[in-house]
Amino acid sequence: MKIARLLSIIIMLSLAAMAGCQTSAPQGDIIDDLGRNVQIKNVPQRIISLSPSNTEIVYALGLEDRLIGVTTYCNYPPEVKDKIQVSQFSNIDIEKVVALEPDLILADSLHEADVIPALERLGITVLAINPATMEDILADIGMIGRAAGQTESAESLIASLRNRTKAVTDRTAGLESEEKYRTFFVTWHDPIWTAGNGTLIDDIITMAGGTNIAADVKGHSQIDLETVIQRNPQVILVLSSMGTQDNSYNYIKTEPRFQATDALKNDMVYMVDADIISRTTPRSVDGLEQIAKIIHPELFP
Repeated sequence: MKIARLLSIIIMLSLAAMAGCQTSAPQGDIIDDLGRNVQIKNVPQRIISLSPSNTEIVYALGLEDRLIGVTTYCNYPPEVKDKIQVSQFSNIDIEKVVALEPDLILADSLHEADVIPALERLGITVLAINPATMEDILADIGMIGRAAGQTESAESLIASLRNRTKAVTDRTAGLESEEKYRTFFVTWHDPIWTAGNGTLIDDIITMAGGTNIAADVKGHSQIDLETVIQRNPQVILVLSSMGTQDNSYNYIKTEPRFQATDALKNDMVYMVDADIISRTTPRSVDGLEQIAKIIHPELFP
């Protein structure tokens, strides 16, 4: 009897331990970033990501074993190269996606008009991820975590990222307006494109203790060179991307009209990694820390 009771206790403890290791059930219906009500019936085991940002979040949540397909632009972390590439970013091979039999697809707002409806007509569950600010990124990490039954992992990651963000904003919050250096972000130079309000970059510049001189521009847009010179940026950040960064950087450094700006006079022109600063992923906090050190080296030695 004693042996039987002991075995019963051991079995119960083993079952409890196994239950603790299992993923939690997804929390029913989820409202995605397009305002769509998406029903998650079962914990997804076969996930396809249709954007590099979504792929990074999947890895950050430790869900890479469930990731069965990515895009040709997904390059981080490095091991993602071993995943099946189902599409480019905008051109989606629906047949290839369906052949992999996914039970959850993480899409982008870019896919709203055609791709998402096509996939849903085939009975595939699709979540649209479209964050615009740092807070949105944290919310979407939570949303993907809930959808995948990894709520605790998501909450832990969110807490870590929020603490790192707060470590920056705690130092920049007390700056006077004249100390929030005028910052200009260059996406491309011919013609000049920049990041205005409603973009992650604008959010990061503000949190890093800068003032985006293009804050009155909506989204990612062109801006007139004369307007930039008139607003006299004190810091210029140049997006580095796909081997073309030297073109924009050299243009800023050599264009005669830029020589009159405080940024050129004080040698405050910097290139920043496109993947870190423009992708809406956990690495956006790396971008925030980097930009904060550039704008305010005195606060972040």
